Amino acid sequence: MNYTLSLRVLLFSIIFFPLLTFGQQVKGTVIDGASNQPLPGANVIIKGTSTGANTDFDGNFTINVENFPATLVISSLGFETQEVVLTEVRDVNVTLKESATSLDEVVISGLASTVKRTNAANSVASVSAADLAGVTPPQTLDGALAGKFTGALISSNSGAPGGGVSVKLRGITSINGNSQPLYIIDGVYIDNSSVSSGGLNSVSGAASGGNPSSQDNATNRIADINPDDIENIEILKGASASAIYGSRGAAGVIIITTKKGKSGKTVLSFSQSFGFNQAINLQGQRNWTAELAESQYGEGALYTAALNNGTLRDYEKEVYGEKGFISNTNVSMSGGSDKTTFYVGLSRNEEEGIVKRTGYDKTSIRLNADHRFTDNIKLAITTNYINSSADRGFFNNDNTGTTLGVALTNTRPWDYLLPDANGNYPDHPNNSSNPLQTRDLMTNNEATKRFITGGTLDVNLYRGENSDLKFVAKAGADHYTLTGTVIFPKELQFMRPDQGGVNGITAVSNTTNTNANYSAFLVHNYQTANDLNFTTQAGVTNEQFSQNVVRVISSDLIASETNVDQSANQTVNQYRLKQEDFGFYVQESINYQDKLIGTLGVRGDKSTNNGDINELFYYPKASLAANLHNFGFWGDDSKINRFKPRIAYGEAGTFAAFGSLYTLYGSSSNDGNVGITAPIIRGNSSITPERQGELELGFDAGFFDNIVSLEFTYYKKTVEDLLLQSNIEPSTGFSTEWVNAGTLENRGIEIGINVAAFESDDFQWNSGVSWYKNTSEMTELNVPTFNLGGFGNSLGQFQIEEGKSVTQIVGTTGPDTPVSVLGDAEPDFQMSFNNRFVYKDFTLSFLWHWKKGGDNINLTKLLSDFGGTSADYDDFTVDPEGLINNGTYRIENGIFAQNARPFVEDASYLRLREVGLYYIVPSKSVEKWFKGAVANIKVGFSGNNLVNIFDYNSYDPEVSNFGGNGLSTGVEVTPFPSSKRYMFHLSAQF
Repeated sequence: MNYTLSLRVLLFSIIFFPLLTFGQQVKGTVIDGASNQPLPGANVIIKGTSTGANTDFDGNFTINVENFPATLVISSLGFETQEVVLTEVRDVNVTLKESATSLDEVVISGLASTVKRTNAANSVASVSAADLAGVTPPQTLDGALAGKFTGALISSNSGAPGGGVSVKLRGITSINGNSQPLYIIDGVYIDNSSVSSGGLNSVSGAASGGNPSSQDNATNRIADINPDDIENIEILKGASASAIYGSRGAAGVIIITTKKGKSGKTVLSFSQSFGFNQAINLQGQRNWTAELAESQYGEGALYTAALNNGTLRDYEKEVYGEKGFISNTNVSMSGGSDKTTFYVGLSRNEEEGIVKRTGYDKTSIRLNADHRFTDNIKLAITTNYINSSADRGFFNNDNTGTTLGVALTNTRPWDYLLPDANGNYPDHPNNSSNPLQTRDLMTNNEATKRFITGGTLDVNLYRGENSDLKFVAKAGADHYTLTGTVIFPKELQFMRPDQGGVNGITAVSNTTNTNANYSAFLVHNYQTANDLNFTTQAGVTNEQFSQNVVRVISSDLIASETNVDQSANQTVNQYRLKQEDFGFYVQESINYQDKLIGTLGVRGDKSTNNGDINELFYYPKASLAANLHNFGFWGDDSKINRFKPRIAYGEAGTFAAFGSLYTLYGSSSNDGNVGITAPIIRGNSSITPERQGELELGFDAGFFDNIVSLEFTYYKKTVEDLLLQSNIEPSTGFSTEWVNAGTLENRGIEIGINVAAFESDDFQWNSGVSWYKNTSEMTELNVPTFNLGGFGNSLGQFQIEEGKSVTQIVGTTGPDTPVSVLGDAEPDFQMSFNNRFVYKDFTLSFLWHWKKGGDNINLTKLLSDFGGTSADYDDFTVDPEGLINNGTYRIENGIFAQNARPFVEDASYLRLREVGLYYIVPSKSVEKWFKGAVANIKVGFSGNNLVNIFDYNSYDPEVSNFGGNGLSTGVEVTPFPSSKRYMFHLSAQF
């Protein structure tokens, strides 16, 4: 029987077969205790059932109650939850108090269920809309998460507008497989690929030093999502929580819920931000003198003339010294009736880079709608269209001297590189590329058109005295086209044939990506007479993934043409991926009077990406939490008013990487005959997905009426069946084969403390501190020790070795010395400190982020040493004996002496991630000025990365030549420098 067809038939059957039940109507009103005004959008649910309602604009609600007695649970985000016991039909009037904690939030507990945070057995991080974008507008969604929850290493791989961010949750989860979390938005599986444009490597020659597709500074596609549309984010950091997502959950899951409308009067919101960015840290120039220049480059008549005439030029500032203009415009409208609510959002984001002709433009349109057909049938639809364009420039590793960063390392302040009156650029006298000419004439653009849509259908099939049955169906699709355009015109110095060039290169890449996911679940709730609640859910899932990348690279261009067909030479390559996954999920949750809460569940998956597409892989989970404060062990006057020990275990997987299951053959042509060529790596159809098992235990506590909240978590996660390459007999025609051949382990501690430090009518102070640490170890390796993610032992690289850290950096320290450990990319610990002060109508918020330890391989400084341009070239801070200047030492006692130690640097930093100061104009003034046309006005100032303290000897400790996936995210080769951002804000509601 066709599985997909059966699932869709089931979905449509339920949609068109609604079951109605009737009860007695209970009416009521919910009031905001702070303002004494009606509270629209509050949730009212009959305890132990899925029957619920929402308050309208006037705070009113109506709910059907079939059996008495019944308990109504009234909640709203940011308010303390209340319960009301009903013994008969009567009006209910409730006043909700504002909550200083997040205890009343609900978090994901299954694919179709949630649980109150106070009952959760996992440490599930939540980031609200206010935390995400309320202090300062983030450049990208994933970048906005940095420093805001424990257990994550989030770093920017590129300073270019449009992002390029690495997110690793609780350490390394795979060496060759996926190590980025799964993103789900409103139930839709989101693609987060980084797709290289193609053509850049044809110029840079980076392939000779590593994987060309991961050195081209590409964006990752989660950057398309507009943070202003998001209501809440939940982060499932390990398999103990993410087991419900099976073969895609090992690297963690980030679940995003976008904003919904609330019934009542239509509200129009508008916000406008203007600002600028600038480089965080420029290297500066070497302290040149005429004598120094002549001693290094010979007689310097040109230099002397330039010095005397004052025409020395700081080319680093010339290239990286722009103040890019930033504009963020957001308009949203929400409202609706008691049956239908809607949210519409329009955003326009423009950001210029610190390098001319770089920048990022994005337009996003969102429409979310919820409709309640009856009290038993509800449908929610979300849609989002994004159109973006990113100009990325030309950076990172280079073996031809052509990228902007490498060209700058060979550029001296007396070199004259500016164009003449006719726009003609002189050749660089000391390099193969004039960086100003390359910057002004080349093109590297990524243009994306994306459509994301999803729907959720909830149907109450049955509601009885102490049980109910609900059907939940979800469907979603994520489709985009990405067009990459790369142009190196023939006028460029390194493109001219007399300079060894190929007379111009143009390249076009077209990527079409479509994700689709479907699921259907039954959820049954049963409550006994002594308040023992059982929640049972079971369902099936289907996910489909398709990606098609076609690249055409042309050289020897005709005249000034840039079409790929207007050239003498064309190269075409194509990458296609099709995958379909099937699964089921069963879970049982038991809650005894909110005292003991336990869960058992299992996910089963099979996939066309497995060697045997019909083999099911099972991923179990189990958890237990005990709210000891509900047992009455201590009195009401105790300073400890909440204490919950918890333990959870779960397993999740990582699919085999592309090309590991089957051998990928190439094509050839010989004397007009076409054929295939054998690669050096042989696929293995018997390999299995990598499997992660995680044990998490900890406790949550509240003191002094929850003024102080403490969360402590210890975890140990083991990743087995690691996908690695093993040497095989040369007689096979191959050199290596993919195998499951290793186990790694991560152990960590996460501590979070939140304090409602002070509260009065005019002043409030809330503060939070988080501290977290992860340690990794390769506990089993069934292939020989191997290296990856670098450029050899004399420069430093990562080494996978049994019994050692997975992120260790090794290298030689001399021509006859063995390889030794020189550092580790894993931080010693990370710590965040956030504060929010409110004084009358003023709000000040800031977030400090401290990363202690963790090493990078800094090769930018080495390249500037070779060019003789390092700002610290003549200092004496690198040589342990203080006898040799830095530049000479790094060259002669570093690379030439096969000593990698000078290139492995501590990448610690203390960073003011965010700061914002806002003023809410008093309502009396707004009313006086606008006569009721405007509800409120807020103005403010904010910034990102305004303070950066580090000793790292380059632009920024957050660097990655090899992109965001895998181990090698701490290798630096002339990156696009990171920026700080200054923003001014105006927002209003109508």
